[in-house]
Amino acid sequence: MSFSYTTTATSTFTIIHARYLSSKVAADMHLCANYYGQPSEQRIREYAEELAQYLNEGYVNEYEFGYKKDGKRVVSWRYRVDANGNLTTDDRPGKIVPYVDITGASFFNFLTPSSRFFSLSAAEQARFERGLPLQRSNGQAPSDGSGYWTTDRNYFFGGQGIGRQTFQPLS
Repeated sequence: MSFSYTTTATSTFTIIHARYLSSKVAADMHLCANYYGQPSEQRIREYAEELAQYLNEGYVNEYEFGYKKDGKRVVSWRYRVDANGNLTTDDRPGKIVPYVDITGASFFNFLTPSSRFFSLSAAEQARFERGLPLQRSNGQAPSDGSGYWTTDRNYFFGGQGIGRQTFQPLS
């Protein structure tokens, strides 16, 4: 005699899940501001809500902030969205690279929308963007400077995850 047991679990990703994930990125931004002076508290709140809205709709592929000089990264943190929820850990935010020389560098924040966002009509994209706490302009992410990328954190909640990579200068 044999027995079998089947269960089905469903999960719906909500704005609560999205805000939880964006709060992890915001915590990293707070540490960045502590070490390097930017972004401001108000801007962090705006970035966090913007990211939550993009995450909630599945409209973001990558998100990055940091410092650049002459169009090249000096130090930055990049988050890649895993819409399949393949990340299995939910790390604590932190371990921001401290005390990098950012003399002459400027703060940047770059968001790469997902193919789902680009499948919207221009009117739908504009309607979504009008509801965000800040308005972005078109641009290009900086290129890598003299440094290297490390994969160092995963944030996961509600069946979706984001993995963090850090670009840091060579010692």
